[in-house]
Amino acid sequence: MFSPQAASQAVMQLERALGVRLFHRTTRKLTLTDEGQRLLEQAAPALSQLVAALDEVRRSGHEDSGLLRVSAPSALGRAVLWPYMLEFSAAHPGIQLDVQFDDHLTDLVSQRADVGFRGGIAPAGGTIGRRLLPIQLIVCAAPDYLERHGAPRSVDDLAHHRCTGYRRANTGKVAPWEFVVGGETVYRDFPATLCSNDLDAEVEAVLTGGAIGQLGSFSAVPHIRAGRLVPLLLDHVSERDALYIYYRRRTEQPQRVRAFIDFMVERLANNSRFYLDRTELTQAAGGSRRKTATAPGGRAAR
Repeated sequence: MFSPQAASQAVMQLERALGVRLFHRTTRKLTLTDEGQRLLEQAAPALSQLVAALDEVRRSGHEDSGLLRVSAPSALGRAVLWPYMLEFSAAHPGIQLDVQFDDHLTDLVSQRADVGFRGGIAPAGGTIGRRLLPIQLIVCAAPDYLERHGAPRSVDDLAHHRCTGYRRANTGKVAPWEFVVGGETVYRDFPATLCSNDLDAEVEAVLTGGAIGQLGSFSAVPHIRAGRLVPLLLDHVSERDALYIYYRRRTEQPQRVRAFIDFMVERLANNSRFYLDRTELTQAAGGSRRKTATAPGGRAAR
């Protein structure tokens, strides 16, 4: 709200800009001039609309209603985020959820998005990013593949196996495989027998026994736990990447955005459905070594 002094200054600035006096002023009284009365009568409908619009915006900022725009990467969005988004929508029927699945990093301001998700490293400056889940890169194969071709005994041994490849949406280049070796992150390129720019297609190729793949834990872990995939080379699993939620400052957000952020953080922060914890990783590594020792051979012709 304006103070009386600020309001008086604003009126005098308007009078100077118009070149007419809008008020008669005395030490005890303030009345409209004829010009001031005409301006008030002509501007009154517009002022009423403005006041109503401001009230509506103020009210919507404190209610769980209105449009909520969200950006998320395609594979992560479908495998991890979408079920919780549906749950949020059912719990908040007054909010219209508009979700854009896009593997390019979204600029919240230019795309008019309220909340974004991304897998990889933390978002750059200008937004607030919160780490939700680790993303492990796990070498996997279907039991059928291992029966036919055996299991790789080392990172180098992957060069003798049928491997999948993932072509990144933002660069068009095939992503290298990433490992932790001797405490350091190393990258290796293996010729891809099956290559795609769609993570779901890569997972399907591995599930059907067509090749070995290095899959994100958010895709691989449910299949590993169900026995459809066997994790391999777990001593070299990389956990450099993570799933992040990012957004602008909370003081600028309407209630519906704050409600969505809180809901998704509560459901996803360190949710073990989507990664292998240390105990499970150790157990899986032991089982993988036993399968490797008993597999028929360890190499396969390409």
